[in-house]
Amino acid sequence: MEPSACFQAVLRTVPWRVLCGRGRSRAPFSARAWYQMPLKEGDSGKPLADGSGGVSILGPKRPLGRQDLIKLLEASVVHRDGALVAISKPPGLPVSGKPESVTLVSLLPDLSKKLGLSQDLQVIKAPGKESSGLVLLSDCQKTMQHFQEFYARCLKARCPVATYCAVTTRLPADSEGEISTGLQQIHKEDSQLVVPVASPSRSNLRRREVKNTRTYYRVLDSQDHCALVELQPLAAFPCQLLVHLTLILSPVLGDHVYSSRVGTVLGEPFLLPAESTPPRTQALDEAVLRKLHLQQSQVHRLPLHLHLHQLLLPGDVSSASSTALTAPPPPFFLQTLSLLGLRLPTEQAKPRHSERLPWPGRSRTCPSKVETVASSQVKKASLERRPVAADRGNNLAPWREDVHSE
Repeated sequence: MEPSACFQAVLRTVPWRVLCGRGRSRAPFSARAWYQMPLKEGDSGKPLADGSGGVSILGPKRPLGRQDLIKLLEASVVHRDGALVAISKPPGLPVSGKPESVTLVSLLPDLSKKLGLSQDLQVIKAPGKESSGLVLLSDCQKTMQHFQEFYARCLKARCPVATYCAVTTRLPADSEGEISTGLQQIHKEDSQLVVPVASPSRSNLRRREVKNTRTYYRVLDSQDHCALVELQPLAAFPCQLLVHLTLILSPVLGDHVYSSRVGTVLGEPFLLPAESTPPRTQALDEAVLRKLHLQQSQVHRLPLHLHLHQLLLPGDVSSASSTALTAPPPPFFLQTLSLLGLRLPTEQAKPRHSERLPWPGRSRTCPSKVETVASSQVKKASLERRPVAADRGNNLAPWREDVHSE
């Protein structure tokens, strides 16, 4: 199954469902999170006039308190089946961090009480701090071991289990492809940044100073240079998707760290050296600002439009099948799509492949391949076509952007 097939199949289904014959209906997202709140005076440049109910696309001026976050997470349960619980995390909430900081892990004891679970609730898989989307939790060691063994097999198969959707501020040159490069974390002043590495040496790879990474992408819709892009990473590295998208000159909307690496001259984008380009608030074109009813001075409150939309789950221990758990993008994300004139795939769109998701172990299709390596940080960018093999949706590898690295 191609990377896009799962995503399209998911979007054609009723929200909050598990895709499988034995899947059960899931609880709706009933809480009013910060990204569902009506606009207040001063929150946005102009009132919205599209009949959407005034959903704000800006993040809060002040962080939510601990109790508000617990209520939000309790209401964000999208799947509960035995020892497995899945929630949809809002952007801006880190999974782990310093003991004194408010993180998802620090909220788990209180969340466990609310959900009637033991105090041993742990994170199996989750997106990074600034991303929204699915988080898998369990308080059962056997369940966690079952998942770990499944994802280990998936990792060996070297194909994705996670499907993200992102809004980008520029349209990729190719409608679909594969971004491949080495990535490395560096310390710059008081922050940790990720930079691409051209042709990493064996010693660097052996010492794990650099990791080879790969991401499949496909443009689902575009309008006036902005795009809705589907992403399936094949490796687990912090900020991989953000860095990969800058390499094809298509930064994610709300990326206030890596988007500064894409500059423009006479309207044409170009790549700036990663090591010498500091993070800064994303600079948006005037046309994009007008569509979003924002001023540049408000852009720092724009959340990252990167959402972990789907995760593959293993079947029963005795079963060779697997299921796909999904969560639609949050309201602020959908509101942005509406303002930019972007559309999710409709129910009428025919899937390119079957919705069946078998156990890992078979080959997958690979469309085009965009291989990106660095010179300063990007030395070469080439497009290479290769023949279709079989169903790429059958080998699935884990993605954990990450539970422990951020």
